[in-house]
Amino acid sequence: MNNKWVVYLLALAVFLIGTVEYIISGIIQMVASELSVATTAAGLLVTVFALSAAIGAPVVIAVTINADRKSVLLTMLGIFILSSLMVYASHSFEMMLVTRIFQGVSGGVATVVAMAVATRLAGEQHRGRAIGIILMGLSGSLVLGVPVGTFLSEWLGWRALFIVIGLLSLVPLFAVYRKVPSMRERSTVTLGMQLSILKDRKIALALMITLLYIGAYSTLFTYITPYLQANAELSAAELSIILFAAGICSFIGSKMGGAMADTKGSKFTIYLGLSLQAAMLFMLSMVNGWLSGVIAMIMLWMAATWATSPAQQLYLVTRVPRSPDIALSVNTSFIQFGFALGSGIGGVVMSRASVEVLGWAGFFVVLLALLLAIGLFAGGRKAGRERLSEPM
Repeated sequence: MNNKWVVYLLALAVFLIGTVEYIISGIIQMVASELSVATTAAGLLVTVFALSAAIGAPVVIAVTINADRKSVLLTMLGIFILSSLMVYASHSFEMMLVTRIFQGVSGGVATVVAMAVATRLAGEQHRGRAIGIILMGLSGSLVLGVPVGTFLSEWLGWRALFIVIGLLSLVPLFAVYRKVPSMRERSTVTLGMQLSILKDRKIALALMITLLYIGAYSTLFTYITPYLQANAELSAAELSIILFAAGICSFIGSKMGGAMADTKGSKFTIYLGLSLQAAMLFMLSMVNGWLSGVIAMIMLWMAATWATSPAQQLYLVTRVPRSPDIALSVNTSFIQFGFALGSGIGGVVMSRASVEVLGWAGFFVVLLALLLAIGLFAGGRKAGRERLSEPM
């Protein structure tokens, strides 16, 4: 993969976007206090970002599908930087919601385009690894962004974190301008061609799997801080250390998942990732109240979830080889819908039951994803056997 270092620059941009999206989970109680809203209401800042990316990104991608990918990426990164700086002036909850909309749309489009560009730079044999590297940027935001941001928020204040991220985003913006080549589709792609992929039963099922396993993840992770606090009284520094360790596991999971998808295949990796995610959420609920056990299960759960992502993306790219932007943009939308679904489920569970039940809620959601995966891949094998049995 000759352009590997360029792919890492794209991953840096995605890292900063992911930090802006996920940082609310680490500082949710601080944000809720300053904006004078309940913790569950502050969770809407995660939901709004996710929905904006889910709905806005495919629309922008559809409109710009035949435009230069480099120009689109530069424009979206520029809007993302400005929206991050807007946080400092967003003194009301309503204004923060508007700011998160801009962040969600621009960040969602930039992530999709960065991933599509990476797959083209990497070449046919290394697409899984390229996707894994980009997703390492996303999971890296959990490794560094959330825990470091949670810790620094005690010193700088949570609004200043967004200013710092906005300024740091100038680095990948300049790097993309100087080093990423112009890229266009080899042939014109119409809106009808983009929408037609949803008619493919396998793609539709795969997108539902994305929605559910990310929804299961977001159900717990959106409220990970109060969940951990319910198991033990933890300081900001202790929370940061736990989140940092969890982020490292997600980082490792992304890298291993990408490599495994290239060597073992996307189906095997998806099966393994979903099975481990379900098992860890089940066991997490069983060890609730035992902090050491809870932390261990969270580490394994993070690795399993993020190992699934590159395999899922690769499976969809191979289903739509002519234009990976289309598959990645639709899948990214379902990822964001999953975050919105999960944060909504988590908020309802917390308001009607307790924070300790979040693990069970996530378990049942990811179990549905695993059952859909069994149906998807088992159906494919059955169709293959039927074709082989047909008379020549």
